[in-house]
Amino acid sequence: MRKLLTFFTGTLITGSLFAGGLVTNTNQSASWVRLPARNASVNIDAVYYNPAGLMKLENGFHFSVSNQTIFQTKEVENFYAGPGGAYGLNESLYIGKVKAPFFPSIYAAYKMDRLAFSLGFNPVGGGGGALYEEGLPSFEMSASDLVPALASQGATAYRLDAFLEGTSVFFGFQGGVSYKINDFLSVAAGLRYVTAKNTYLGHLQDIEINLPSGWTRADLIMTGIAGQATTAATSTTALVTGGAGSLTLAQAEAATIITTAQRLALEGALTAFGSPTSVTISQADAVFKGAAARYTATATLLGDQEVDVEQTGAGYTPFFSVNISASEVLNIGIKYEMATKLELKNKTKLDFLTGFTAEGVPITMFPEGALTRNDMPAMLAVGIDVKPLSNIKISLGGNYYFDKAADYGHKLDLDQNSSTPSTFVPNSDIIDQNGFSIQGGLEYNISGNFLVSGGYVFANKGVNNKYQSDLTYGLATHTFGAGGAFSISDNFRINFGASYTKYVNDEQTINHVFAPLSLVIPARETYAKRTMMLGVGLDLSF
Repeated sequence: MRKLLTFFTGTLITGSLFAGGLVTNTNQSASWVRLPARNASVNIDAVYYNPAGLMKLENGFHFSVSNQTIFQTKEVENFYAGPGGAYGLNESLYIGKVKAPFFPSIYAAYKMDRLAFSLGFNPVGGGGGALYEEGLPSFEMSASDLVPALASQGATAYRLDAFLEGTSVFFGFQGGVSYKINDFLSVAAGLRYVTAKNTYLGHLQDIEINLPSGWTRADLIMTGIAGQATTAATSTTALVTGGAGSLTLAQAEAATIITTAQRLALEGALTAFGSPTSVTISQADAVFKGAAARYTATATLLGDQEVDVEQTGAGYTPFFSVNISASEVLNIGIKYEMATKLELKNKTKLDFLTGFTAEGVPITMFPEGALTRNDMPAMLAVGIDVKPLSNIKISLGGNYYFDKAADYGHKLDLDQNSSTPSTFVPNSDIIDQNGFSIQGGLEYNISGNFLVSGGYVFANKGVNNKYQSDLTYGLATHTFGAGGAFSISDNFRINFGASYTKYVNDEQTINHVFAPLSLVIPARETYAKRTMMLGVGLDLSF
């Protein structure tokens, strides 16, 4: 069988959960939810979006705390139908639920005439947990192959118990300094400390095949076949030891070394294991011993398995910002974040077994202490705010993510060989274009203390088919957000909003190897997502 459990990758759900880049969250305030074009912000959330823009605040202390509650649904549909199109998966549609009830953003700034100091905390990547109660297609494709592989024994169906839950969150703790050069130009610089934690919890167990005798564990079937090979090898080994290794079975029968019944039994075993019956007894012995080892290893892979792994790491993100107050009605914000080098270390409690090397050494997905690069890419953000009227603001902006140069590539089963580990593929091979997003929005002050706003974000992902899998896939997005803000007093504001992200569906052809015949069988697989988000926050000034 192929690597049965290669659904785990180094980027399980470590990417962006929402409407940012592939691995970068940009929904970093409740104000963003109601107006998702914040790159030229001169409010307190400028701590993240436009640090130089903090110089537009009034002198004094400013504080903001907000939270977003986010729900995401992932849908993967796989149309694999096995050899001849007659053996499909039990379920074609697999649904994953991602919940992030708490997605906080906290900002503080102290502003003086020409200088400001700021602090910020937010989930810059990940931010939720994904739950697949029925597993994924890659859990079942190889298991479903057991039905046609054992059709001669009367196999008619398969079943299994699969479960996967993963969490990922990259918290950012940042500090910055902003400086006003003149009324036209302000600058800022700072550093973000990023802590990363991924967890993986799952199992694949009770793989069973429906035979005429009833439901039978697949590992017991494989153990039985291995036992048959071992029994046959006992006979051939004895013949080799006795000096008959160079003879064929027919020749050994003619020489009365074995009986007709023994010849027929051994020839039947050779046929069952895909070998011609004309081989020498030494060659037959090698066939039986190889089959015994192969089916014993397969039985181990088909046994109950669990994973319980934690990955942790940390890195630093320097950032720089410029704010240009071109006029009373035009403000421009520019921010550049450098790449964040993150190296995550495995802490393994339980680990899935995915195969064996040619030397019989087990291959696991998460070796204890192994290091995985999971960088965050550099990012350039530009925003423009225009106020054609005193009570109307138009916000425009864009983000560009330098994904191709970052190091957070996937492990892929390129050779489709169960006896070799997965191969690391860099971003340059799985991403055709760097990611970007464009934003626009409108804010309207209805009265002195109440405003409404809304906006739209389009984000591409730039990935190719090598990137896409049932667990990790990147889709272009259309995000719509709306809400408002209510000022209880001059120094106390409540922000609230809701947004919906529509993902552009994608699909690809999965080339699955049907191991008994070494036959590559293509299967269409489709990917879809949708996200709902609610945000509320408080802005205070003293």
